[in-house]
Amino acid sequence: MNLLEIFGQLSAGMLASIQIFVLTLIFSLPLGLLVAFGRMSKNVIVRTVIKVYISIMRGTPLMLQLMVLYFGPYFLLGIRVTNEYRFYAVIIGFALNYAAYFAEIYRGGIESMEPGQYEAAQLLGYNKSQTFFKIIMPQVFKRILPSVTNEVITLVKDTSLAFAIAYLEMFTMAKALASSQKSMLPFVAAAIFYYVFNLIVALIMEKLEKKMDYYH
Repeated sequence: MNLLEIFGQLSAGMLASIQIFVLTLIFSLPLGLLVAFGRMSKNVIVRTVIKVYISIMRGTPLMLQLMVLYFGPYFLLGIRVTNEYRFYAVIIGFALNYAAYFAEIYRGGIESMEPGQYEAAQLLGYNKSQTFFKIIMPQVFKRILPSVTNEVITLVKDTSLAFAIAYLEMFTMAKALASSQKSMLPFVAAAIFYYVFNLIVALIMEKLEKKMDYYH
């Protein structure tokens, strides 16, 4: 079996990995902003709850979080889980985990803004909502883009962690194929896939960074 044939057999897993990647970004980026607001809240209870959530998400392995989400309903509540739930557990786990990281990136960007920006916006007649979304957020996004890029690239590789609950993404299928064929070629194909995927993502993010670098 050559590499082209292996890529053909792994195509479904490649699509599954891409799906995890895309859906995680769709859910975790906006959720991360909401979590950042909670982290900066003046309400002590809200701020403490969010800090604990971020601490747990960043302080425990994503693989363990996936296993808790998938096996937890059965072992803790006695609820039987279906094979369809495996997919939902993967997306929920990835989204919650990455939202915690994005939240801290957002918070760092927002808190780095100079107070004069808010004062100038107030003098121009902007309300708080208009100030944040029209003036502050575009500048924050420009500042945090390199950090977001690092997380996005990490996400490409982290999609392989879905194997922890036997979800058939790229790495799980490559591992099974390598075992059945008694060959390293499926792992070589997997490495090529992740490298090319990461290369494409890195190029897209680099172009986005250049586009946002409007001062040069």
